[in-house]
This record gives sequence, C-alpha cells and structure tokens, in this order.
Amino acid sequence: MTTRTASARYDGLGQSGAGHITAQSGVLDETPYGFSTRFGDEKGTNPEELIAAAHASCFTMALSFALAGAGFKDGTLQTGAAVTLDKDGDGFKVTRSELTLTASVPRIEPAEFERIAAEAKANCPISKLLNADITLTHTLA
Repeated sequence: MTTRTASARYDGLGQSGAGHITAQSGVLDETPYGFSTRFGDEKGTNPEELIAAAHASCFTMALSFALAGAGFKDGTLQTGAAVTLDKDGDGFKVTRSELTLTASVPRIEPAEFERIAAEAKANCPISKLLNADITLTHTLA
C-alpha cells in the first residue's frame, strides 16, 4: 500500500531546545516546533495539532467516500478536531480527540447520515491508530 514519511530534528535539549519537522510532500519544510509551540503561543506546530489535522482530514475523507458509496452525489463536510494532551504519571498522553462535523448532504435522512458518520469515525485509519477516547458531534443542515 502507501508509506508516507516525515522527519523531525531537535537542536538543544528540553525547554530550551528547538525542533523542525519536514514531510515527504514538502508541505512541512523545516516547520518549527518545540516547547513554546506546544505549550505556549509561539508560531510553529506541535504533535497534537498535527494529530488533530490528520484525524479531521482522515475522518472527513472516510465519510466522503462512505457517502459516495451509499449513492450520494453531492455534499459539503467540514470537520474540526480537538486533541487533548493530559498529564499521565511523569509524562503526557493524548487522551481524547473530539470531532465536530457540520455537513450538508442533500436528500439524506438524519438516521442514515448518523449511521454512516459513526462507521466512518470508527473505521478511518487515524481513529484506528489513536489509543484515545474519540467522540463525534454533528450538525446536518
């Protein structure tokens, strides 16, 4: 199947260090990350933000394909993801990913939409990867 790659470099140690992330596609190219981008407001990214982006995009794509497979031809899906990092003993753990979906799918019944969305949430590869509580709330317009 498909393998995608990324790399991370961290210069210095602990809070005073600074890192950079590069992804195979080039969309991330020496993108900064570190303590202040993870726990502060410095410009750059952090692992939880990247997980949130991955989960939102994976779920949304899975739902799009599931709806197309069910015979729907048109629609708009907008998903946000909020990933929570909690203290876990001496370290940290991602404990939750909350997906929030706003959707417009002409001619779909709310119960059918809810079923398809729940299946997409359970079966998207990033949902399967995460060892966290995953929730989904949605609005169907």
